[in-house]
Amino acid sequence: MKKNPLLAALKRGEIQYGCGFGTIRSTEFPRILGATGFTWTFVDGEHSAFNMETMADLCAACTNAGVTPIWRVGELQYTLVARALDSGAGGILFPRVDDPEVLRRAVSWAKFPPVGIRGYGLTPCSYDYTVQKMPDVIEHFNREQMVVFQIETQEGVDRRDELISVPGIDAVMVGPADLSISLGVPGDFLHPKMVDAMEKIRDSCLKHGVIPGTQTRNIELARFWKERGMLLLGCSNDTSMLFDRATEIITKLKA
Repeated sequence: MKKNPLLAALKRGEIQYGCGFGTIRSTEFPRILGATGFTWTFVDGEHSAFNMETMADLCAACTNAGVTPIWRVGELQYTLVARALDSGAGGILFPRVDDPEVLRRAVSWAKFPPVGIRGYGLTPCSYDYTVQKMPDVIEHFNREQMVVFQIETQEGVDRRDELISVPGIDAVMVGPADLSISLGVPGDFLHPKMVDAMEKIRDSCLKHGVIPGTQTRNIELARFWKERGMLLLGCSNDTSMLFDRATEIITKLKA
């Protein structure tokens, strides 16, 4: 059974670069990410039009390309969490988390007993058709599949220590767009309110032994947060990468 290289690197304190993935329905995109050095992506089940089968195919392509797929569920429901993990996600991402009790319940769905209450639905394809004993499979996936949640509101910032201290959390990924809206500074990602809130989240992560992270929209923002200790560092997404490069090419050709 394969270990999760993303989780191992993060635990060593190494910055890991990723991006969002929610529009291009092609397994070539993960291959491009792997070839260029990205180590993770969050495959978006919240804002994309991807169905479950597409998400599963993309997760398989990511894993084959050496890119750990973190599956963002659309909402906190047991069936969404269990099916995402059973379909090959290297981690689960919970959006819009404000309530520690809700988070605690969601984490339990991502872990097999005795740690949680996840039902056993794994098949040999989940571990490359090797012969495995069920106790070993349970221990492996409880350890290797990451649990990540997003703080995206003022309430989440205010309750960050309660949230981050919930057992079973591997990492936090700030959702800057919704957080900026909640703080009353929509789209102003370097506003002092935003920087203060995100630094508070980072500090609470470090206090509780949880990996701090954030998604960013461009290289400048990514560098800003790289310098401030974010380890699970996302930059851009599938369509923005294509749009930005296409814009650069046509602009230079027309110059």
